[in-house]
Amino acid sequence: MAEFYLSKNYNNTTSAGNKAKTDIERILSGSGYKNAGLAQTTHSNKITGFILTLAGVLKVFFTISAGDTVVVQYPFKKYYSFVCNIIHFRKGKVITVIHDLGAFRRKKLTIDKEIRRLNHTDILVVHNDNMQDWLQQQGYTKPMISLGIFDYLSASENEKTPLFDGQLTKVIYAGALSYRKNKYLYNLDDKISKWQFELYGGGFEENKIKNKKHFKYNGFIPSDQLIEQVDAHFGLIWEGESTSVCSGNFGEYLKLNNPHKASLYIRCNLPLIIWEEAALATFVSENKIGICIRSLEDLDVVLPAISAEMYAEMKKNIKKINERISSGYYINKALSDAEKYLNENFT
Repeated sequence: MAEFYLSKNYNNTTSAGNKAKTDIERILSGSGYKNAGLAQTTHSNKITGFILTLAGVLKVFFTISAGDTVVVQYPFKKYYSFVCNIIHFRKGKVITVIHDLGAFRRKKLTIDKEIRRLNHTDILVVHNDNMQDWLQQQGYTKPMISLGIFDYLSASENEKTPLFDGQLTKVIYAGALSYRKNKYLYNLDDKISKWQFELYGGGFEENKIKNKKHFKYNGFIPSDQLIEQVDAHFGLIWEGESTSVCSGNFGEYLKLNNPHKASLYIRCNLPLIIWEEAALATFVSENKIGICIRSLEDLDVVLPAISAEMYAEMKKNIKKINERISSGYYINKALSDAEKYLNENFT
């Protein structure tokens, strides 16, 4: 019995979703898994990408044997059900690693259709317990393993040690900065007086900010460079339209998913600020790696109340998690648990 993963063509490796998937491929390759398809490629041409990915899927039929396990990363577009059927026809087993739920976030699938697709797997690696509960409520019937948090590979390290004295706390947000994606950014300027908000990414509409005193826009910086250079105290996990609650589709999705930017912040050695209803808030709280807040409007009170000792404890705990996600700890553990379950329950 052998262990495989399935690579594909990625039109780029800079987006958060593709970065997470290619990191997992690297981790699995380093852990002894073999590629059941063709070698990973990064062609931006859609026709070329389609042909290469389809050829890789077809190769699976000739690669695996009875009893083998294949890790498939989801979404895998139109090929997902097909490749699961190929693996099962060859009497292999499928472990699916969820990255995104199209029915919930992008609304490209109905919930019923997505659940029917996911039920083709033998076991599912989900982001967290919230996602597991939601999938069960929607009719998913197979076993699940919670990942905890996404690993994040980078050769860069952050050695910055900014002074934390409660006087001018620097909070960063990295990601899409457009008004459409994160309206809350443009309603925050009159609610900040005791902290500095530093933004990294594209699409920032600076003309919509009335009071720029506590805002600093740094533009887009590649993630490896950001890890190395950022000099701040916290990384913010917040999405949606409102400063008082994470709202809209993007905000609601926080109740289920693990944002990849959380792992980026951890690689920057930054403790997290996160909405208390976000799924990842439990991980933050249990590991003591940041603060969970009800509203962004509370930060003017919450941040000055954090002592230097409290912050030092968060930094110490962040470094522990940083070591884990930089080595593939979480995906290796989840797949080890999944393999164990399959070996005990499938013959």
